[in-house]
Amino acid sequence: MKVVKVDDMEISNISQFVFIGGPCAIESLEHCIFMAQNIKQICDKLKINYIFKSSFDKANRSSFSGKRGVGIEQGLQILSEVKKQVGVPVLTDVHLPEQCPKVATVADVLQIPAFLCRQTDLLRAVAETGNAINVKKGQFVSPNDMKNVVAKLEHFGAKNIMLCERGACFGYNNLVVDMRGLPIMAKTGYPVIFDATHSVQLPSANGECSSGEREFAPFLARAAIAVGIAGIFMEVHDNPEIAPCDGANMVYLRDLEQILTELIAIDKISKQYIRRI
Repeated sequence: MKVVKVDDMEISNISQFVFIGGPCAIESLEHCIFMAQNIKQICDKLKINYIFKSSFDKANRSSFSGKRGVGIEQGLQILSEVKKQVGVPVLTDVHLPEQCPKVATVADVLQIPAFLCRQTDLLRAVAETGNAINVKKGQFVSPNDMKNVVAKLEHFGAKNIMLCERGACFGYNNLVVDMRGLPIMAKTGYPVIFDATHSVQLPSANGECSSGEREFAPFLARAAIAVGIAGIFMEVHDNPEIAPCDGANMVYLRDLEQILTELIAIDKISKQYIRRI
């Protein structure tokens, strides 16, 4: 069983789950600090390890007019301030190999977006930073095929690898989660993360933008925790209705403490079982 180290925390499929969360896209320094402080306060109260997540660029928008974010320069400045002021590790997406060295100077975890999980040059660039990596499983990729992603990353020297489930394409404009994928990916030995909010996304369902069904995110999160995983990923916002992207599937900040409290109770039971087998 492999353990991924991020800052002073150890992440594995048999330890208490880590929480990865924050607004989908970076909106401003003030908003990121507000969100990180509030989520950290909840996680500290519940004794959960926390990694702040937000993206400086959302490069896979449905439409050319979709809001992409603040860009790499401003985004990294903001993430650096979040680390300094709030004292939490940060995770953000990379889309191009040339972004990786610069992003690695700030982000503790570099995330490979789902659509790019098989891009060899990007995987190589991320591996060569030496930072922890979270790879989203493509909506078009079977969980068994993620062993090939792991093999590529290991070939290029990566050691701190996490694999993230975020749903599979199910017809048009819909995703479905096959919970069998979590233990299948866990066979690689690496920590498995479940993305509960992107799993309830309805891709391009509104024509030029995606929709979502956030009310189902807590249900899927509870199911994934019951299977036994290393972490939960949720995009969280104080007012998702006005968020620049993915608002329809983001969880309200006001609901987060109750959701995480329920997940802790389930996680204790599932981890007791996993440690026995």
